Amino acid sequence: MNLRDIKKDIEYVVSAFVDDCYTFATINPAASDEALSGMLDEAIELYNDLKDKSNAKVEGAKKAHFNAIRKELLEKTDALYTKLSDLIKESCKVD
Repeated sequence: MNLRDIKKDIEYVVSAFVDDCYTFATINPAASDEALSGMLDEAIELYNDLKDKSNAKVEGAKKAHFNAIRKELLEKTDALYTKLSDLIKESCKVD
């Protein structure tokens, strides 16, 4: 595991989430724009935060630092996908 792999993982995972948000917005234009834009803002903030952490100078155990970044990436994107799933379920309710 090295810095290049971590940066590629961050780019791939966050951009996949953003793509999924845009796909949902395209398919369901009646969805809440505020909720969707809030999730996109969170994803961009996560991307910037993790990129800053990956670019930070690390003394000592780089592998542990990269593992912590990867773990944070997966946990936070999982939370974002949970929010997106809830929004999809809410928009699909038939009254």
